[in-house]
Amino acid sequence: MKHNPGFLTLVERAKRTIKQCTSTEVKGRLDRKESFHFIDVREDEEFVKDRAQGARHIGRGVIERDIESLVPDKQAEIVLYCGGGYRSALAAESLGQMGYTNVWSMDGGIRAWREAGYPLEQERERKD
Repeated sequence: MKHNPGFLTLVERAKRTIKQCTSTEVKGRLDRKESFHFIDVREDEEFVKDRAQGARHIGRGVIERDIESLVPDKQAEIVLYCGGGYRSALAAESLGQMGYTNVWSMDGGIRAWREAGYPLEQERERKD
């Protein structure tokens, strides 16, 4: 996807102020059963299609509104990801401005996760 210059400038500015990690680091932490909040900030339809195994969902458009209900502890560790690491960088910056002190953006997003062959989950059809 080709991103617009203004968006890229905003993301680059955010990336200078946030912490980033790799998909390999996140996968290792999940394998070791370390405790942290792993949050997918993509759009609803992206999350339903597939997601990193173990991730929860709060869309980028509502994360500032909903994060305090899901993660009330502002010192809790949070790892965010999106498609390629841009939206999660912006979300990490926003959460930092809200007082969250241990937020990471997974560089490369779900794309890097998929390329590494890490496990994915898909929405199961409900039989209500």
